[in-house]
Amino acid sequence: MSFRSLPPGALPPEGEAGSGAAAPARPDDGAAAPPAPADEPAPSGQVRRLRLVGASGMVPRARDFARRALEDWGWLPAANAEQRAAAEDVLLVVSELVTNACLHGGGPDELRLRTAGKVLRLEVSDSGTGTPEPRTPHRASRPGGHGMFIVQRLCLDWGVQRETGAAGKTVWAELSAPL
Repeated sequence: MSFRSLPPGALPPEGEAGSGAAAPARPDDGAAAPPAPADEPAPSGQVRRLRLVGASGMVPRARDFARRALEDWGWLPAANAEQRAAAEDVLLVVSELVTNACLHGGGPDELRLRTAGKVLRLEVSDSGTGTPEPRTPHRASRPGGHGMFIVQRLCLDWGVQRETGAAGKTVWAELSAPL
């Protein structure tokens, strides 16, 4: 399986040339921004960051953080079942990426959520050297090992970006915003 560092039309990593003027990252400060109207996508260029180094309960903490961002952006509470399913997909992918970093990447360093119009990009950085891949062939009856298969099925695209000049990587996944 090959991974593109960026899929066609995707968001470039923060700080890279061509990324445009993105809104400053919002740390996990607990302050809520006014929610976006329910019929509009999150404002383009919004970035949320959550440091996870040394944190306990990383997976539930990351899910709660993502849920708060979705609430702030007007994706939750959802207006209908389709929007609720899209938001739940985001939370599931966050859980899978953070869990994968815990199990195979030496623990996650940071979770980033970035919006660009109707696309939400999730990024989990860790210090691991391995490359996540869905197990092939996928066997639903096999215990464990389904995380990257789930990510692959739910996302528009996903991939791995290596850190230049340092150990580690960022695993990213892109999902559609609920309509």
